[in-house]
Amino acid sequence: MKAIISTILIVLFSVSLLAVNPVKVYNKTSVYSSDVICNLSNSKIYKKNSVYSSDVVCNIRDNKIYKANSVYTSDVIFTITDGKVYMGNSVYISDIVMTIRDGKIYKGTSVYSSDVIATVRDGKVYKGNSVYTSDIMFHFDGALTLVEFVAVWYAVMYAW
Repeated sequence: MKAIISTILIVLFSVSLLAVNPVKVYNKTSVYSSDVICNLSNSKIYKKNSVYSSDVVCNIRDNKIYKANSVYTSDVIFTITDGKVYMGNSVYISDIVMTIRDGKIYKGTSVYSSDVIATVRDGKVYKGNSVYTSDIMFHFDGALTLVEFVAVWYAVMYAW
């Protein structure tokens, strides 16, 4: 009985450790903590290495990204549906800011190679169609959902 309880406690402790590890986003190819741009923890994007509520850039709820700690519909930055990123709380085609498909970020509704803004591969985000190390804009050290990636993109590209 003690062995079962010990095993359960170890598993729960291990799971809780995994749950609190933030995904860190680094500038270019750096892995230094001083080059952390932002981090994702508990569905919130924080500035640099912070986890203080005053340093929340945006937060994620379902398929929406909100300003700072807000959950008001007037504070929706983006709505993400089927790889399309809409401005604000909209789902109108005219409000599509970018389309994300097959590791590429395209301008608006386009999926043409001439309209590629960035390429995402193996946790690295490259300028345009490039996959050269010199073109890495930023990289992240963990798995991100599409909505989490868009929140990181917002924080890196627009929040400062």
